[in-house]
Amino acid sequence: MANALETYEIYAVKYAQRDAFRAQHFIFSDAHDVPMPMDYFVWAIVGKKASYVVDTGFDAKEAAKRKREHVRTPAAALRMVGIDAEKAEHVILTHMHYDHCGNLDQFPKAKLYLQEREMGFATGRYMREQVIRHSFSIDYVTDIVRALYDDRVEFVSGVREIAPGITVHHVGGHTDGLQVIRVWTKRGWVVLASDATHFYDNIFRTNPFPIVFNVGHMLEGYRTIHALADSPQHVVAGHDPLVLARFPAASKETQGIAARVDLAPLHWE
Repeated sequence: MANALETYEIYAVKYAQRDAFRAQHFIFSDAHDVPMPMDYFVWAIVGKKASYVVDTGFDAKEAAKRKREHVRTPAAALRMVGIDAEKAEHVILTHMHYDHCGNLDQFPKAKLYLQEREMGFATGRYMREQVIRHSFSIDYVTDIVRALYDDRVEFVSGVREIAPGITVHHVGGHTDGLQVIRVWTKRGWVVLASDATHFYDNIFRTNPFPIVFNVGHMLEGYRTIHALADSPQHVVAGHDPLVLARFPAASKETQGIAARVDLAPLHWE
C-alpha cells in the first residue's frame, strides 16, 4: 500500500537558538554537566500536489522576552527552502507552546491542524498553574482562538490522515495534546517528533525532557515513535543541533540552516 502513496521531501529549518547545558534537558542528569545548545526549527513537508508547514515558531518580541537568539523569522527560514508563508494553505501545529505556534499573521491563508485536546489544555484548568502556563504565550493562544472563529482551525482527535502519506498521531506527554507527524518518503516512514523528543538522547536513552505534563505519556510516546518510524534514523528530534549535523543540507547556501530529513543521514555518530 505504501508504494501507492505520494513521496514527500521534508525540510528542517532553523530559525533560532539558545545556549544551554546538558542538565537542563533531562530529568535524570549526571554530575558531569557540559554545554548542550538548543536549536529551534520549523519544518516543511513538500509534495508534488501540496506543501505542509509544520509549526510557526516565535517572533523577535517573544525571543527577547525569553532570552532566545532569534536568527531569522520562521517565514524567512521557510522562504530559503521555497515556501512562501503568505501563500501556505496547510499548517500542522504539533502543540501550542510559544516556540511552535506564533507568527500566525504571516500565514494568513493557512488552515491549522491541531489536536482538539491541545486547545482544551491551553485554555483550560491547568493554565491556572504558572509552572505549566510559562511555556505558553497568551497572545499566541489568543491568535489560535481567533483563527478558530475565522473557520481556519481543523481539529484532530487522536490519529488522522492529513493527506495520503501524511498522518498525525496524538502522543501527549510534553503537553496534553502534543502530536507527532508520520511522513512517507523515498527512504520510508519518517517521524517528525517535535517536542515528543527534544533531543535524540531523550528518546534513545529513555531520559525525558524536564518540561513535561505527563511523564508516563511521554514514555509511551517514545514507544509510539519507535512503532511509526522505519528505524531510529527515521526519527527527527525537535530541537537537537544534531539534525543539521547528521542530515544533508538542503543546498550549499543553507548549510547549517536547513536539512533534508527525508534523505538518509550522512552519519549517525
